Amino acid sequence: MIDPFQPFEWALAHGRMLTLGPKGLLMAIINVTPDSFSDGGSYAGPEAAVSQALRCIDDGAGIIDIGGESTRPGAAVVTAAEEQSRVLPVIAALAGRTDVIISVDTYRAETASLAIAAGAHIINDVHGLQREPDLANVAATAGAGLCIMHTGRDREKRADVVDDQYHFLERSLEIAAAAGVERKRIVLDPGFGFAKDTDENVALMARFDELSGFGLPLLAGTSRKRFLGGITGREAQERDVATAATTALLRIAGAAVFRVHDVAINRDALLVADAMLAAKRRMPEWPGKENRP
Repeated sequence: MIDPFQPFEWALAHGRMLTLGPKGLLMAIINVTPDSFSDGGSYAGPEAAVSQALRCIDDGAGIIDIGGESTRPGAAVVTAAEEQSRVLPVIAALAGRTDVIISVDTYRAETASLAIAAGAHIINDVHGLQREPDLANVAATAGAGLCIMHTGRDREKRADVVDDQYHFLERSLEIAAAAGVERKRIVLDPGFGFAKDTDENVALMARFDELSGFGLPLLAGTSRKRFLGGITGREAQERDVATAATTALLRIAGAAVFRVHDVAINRDALLVADAMLAAKRRMPEWPGKENRP
């Protein structure tokens, strides 16, 4: 167990660090793909992707997460070479123009290694090291930050949504430890939307604090997900307000990092949540408080 609001120094590649805990941190999604579920094709070229990343930095993003293969259900599989041709020029350009923290969204060890060499600091694996376990060796060797995500795809899930988190992610953490990845480099992502229906996603939000048992910071990736459409009836491009609501709620529940499409609206949601949390920390205890109704 950890206090999710106390400082955690997240160690990243190239000697960089991020302090997680006292304030929420935004990770901006940059999909260099033609077929991502809500913005496919919008930033498919390097120049468009870099321009969008710079806008996200201006809006308050602390991390830019760059992906070259869509993770939506039924998306076309791309080769490693195609993925690399999409993401590496963007990473190199951003690293040359800014000092922003860069994440590469990939499950491939080869792509991750090349991305770190191009200037990335974090590897974000939606398969939780269980598709290409050698990714953990890349992270350990490079000293990279590592986002390990839970997924229910292509396997039999346990009935209880939190029990399944521990069942899957404990195996992922074993892989990381065996490769020599230090815990100070790891953040966990419960994988909202990945083989989870609306009820399961809402239950995961309601029980989010139970994930503090891992003793690691948590990343929330709810942005524009289908379950928000199930709740609101809105299409993907119209779900940013609902996303911001989840950002505020999950921040209060202990999430540290928020992976989002619309940085500005989620920045405001985080500012409100963090202001409330700061006020709560400043409130003194008083005699008899525990006896009040």
